[in-house]
Amino acid sequence: MSDIPPPARVVQLGRVAYTPIWERMRAFTTARTAESQDEIWLLEHESVYTLGLAGDLRHILNPAGIPVVKTDRGGQVTWHGPGQLIAYVMMDLRRLGLGPRELVNALEDAIIQTLRHFGVAGERRARAPGVYVEGAKIASLGLRIRGGSSYHGLALNVNPDLTAFGGINPCGYAGLAVTSLSNLGLSLTLAAVSPVLVAALQDRFYGGAVHRIMNPTPMPPAG
Repeated sequence: MSDIPPPARVVQLGRVAYTPIWERMRAFTTARTAESQDEIWLLEHESVYTLGLAGDLRHILNPAGIPVVKTDRGGQVTWHGPGQLIAYVMMDLRRLGLGPRELVNALEDAIIQTLRHFGVAGERRARAPGVYVEGAKIASLGLRIRGGSSYHGLALNVNPDLTAFGGINPCGYAGLAVTSLSNLGLSLTLAAVSPVLVAALQDRFYGGAVHRIMNPTPMPPAG
C-alpha cells in the first residue's frame, strides 16, 4: 500500500555514553523534515542514572558513583547500563497517525511480542508505563515528542547487573521489583534479542514491512 511509510532505518551503535547520544537524538529531531525516514537506534549505555522532566532527586537514594543526568524525556528516574537493550525511536508521529498514548501502547506491544518470542509472558500495568513479568518491571519507557516527532524510547533488561536499581526508586516507585531475561533463567545476548525487537517494532509501526538491520553508521562527533 502506497500510504504505508517505509520501515525505519535501523542503526546499531554498540555500547556508548549517554549524553552524546542524547545530543544526537535532539539534533536529528531538529533537522528532520517531512521526507526524513524514521530511525531506530539500537545500543547499550555505560552505567548512568537518568532523571526525566518530572524527576525528583529524592528518588535517587544512593548513586554510589554512578553519574546522574537530568534529561528531557518524560518520567522519573531509571538506570541504564551494560546488558540492557536500548531502542531509541525517532518517528514522525503525524505521518504514522499516532498520538502519545498510541505510541506508548505500540512500544509496549512490541516489547510484549518480543518477550513472547522467548516464552515470557509480559503485561502492562495501569498508569505505570512499561512492561512487567509477574509484577516485576522488565522494560521501561521514556519519551519526548517535539514538532510531531518522537525521540528517546525503550529499555529492555536482557542480562544487566540489576543491583544498580537498588540505588534508586525505579520510575519513582519505592520498592518496585525489577527483573531481566537473565533473572528469569534465559541466557541471551543483546545480539540475539535485538533482531526480534526490531522485527516487532517494524511490524507494529509499519504494517509488517520487512525490517532492515544495518551496519553501524558513522556519526560526526557531537558539537
